[in-house]
Amino acid sequence: MPINPDAVGTVGPENEISWTSKDSLLYALGVGAGQTDPTGFELEFTTENTSATAQQAFPTQVVVLGGGGGVDFGDFNLAALLHGEQHITLHQTLPAEGTAIGQGRVAAIHDKGKAALVVLETDVRDTDGNPWWTTRSGLFISGEGGWGGDRGPSATWTLPDRAADIVHGFDTRTDQALLYRLNGDRNPLHSDPSFSSLAGFETPILHGLCTYGVSGRALLHALCDGDPDGFGSMGGRFKSPVIPGERLDVHIWNEGDQVLFQTRVGDRVVFDSGVFAHR
Repeated sequence: MPINPDAVGTVGPENEISWTSKDSLLYALGVGAGQTDPTGFELEFTTENTSATAQQAFPTQVVVLGGGGGVDFGDFNLAALLHGEQHITLHQTLPAEGTAIGQGRVAAIHDKGKAALVVLETDVRDTDGNPWWTTRSGLFISGEGGWGGDRGPSATWTLPDRAADIVHGFDTRTDQALLYRLNGDRNPLHSDPSFSSLAGFETPILHGLCTYGVSGRALLHALCDGDPDGFGSMGGRFKSPVIPGERLDVHIWNEGDQVLFQTRVGDRVVFDSGVFAHR
């Protein structure tokens, strides 16, 4: 079997990560910042030279900064890979530009029967050695299960039996995927109609991590008053694809010890089992 379950615990090399003010501006535009009111809202994320406004970065930008490369857990068909889960934790606020050191590891490999779930974690620290952020991605790989391994923990997230306490969202642009792809993911599934049709989609779909970023942007404004210093962690599962131009509404429930959320397009859930925490 190509996937190697014994790879759990494998640690990759340390990698230097650097990002610039321009990178942060591009990411902000890629997740829709500035679209609502380009001269009066989110200028701290979309400009670097506005009077009395210091540039800031969205916390979810960490998902495109990398740092976890060089981890080997076997060979498989890339077409069988589905990005199923994404979680981030910010130990410090992400600045608009900086340099850090990242290191990835294989945190778990679960046997889901017809698929394997590979959990990859990346820990990032600043140049003084202090923890900066952690990312965790769950990758479903079809056809790679069935070796008799541990299925992993059962899902415990439950949709509250009441209307959301807060609903906050944003429209996406029809060209949102063309903007977002400039952050590094040039998969033609998000830009080439002929390629997306081969995958069963009538039109190119939005990057899952763009949906994630727009959701994080909504959470930032709804729960942190737009201040990245209050953004601690965010995670959940990708549920269904988004077409550029659709509106993403984040439904938020305050459960006391935690904040739960779902991102929806109308009644369709596109990001599920969401959990947010302040820092």
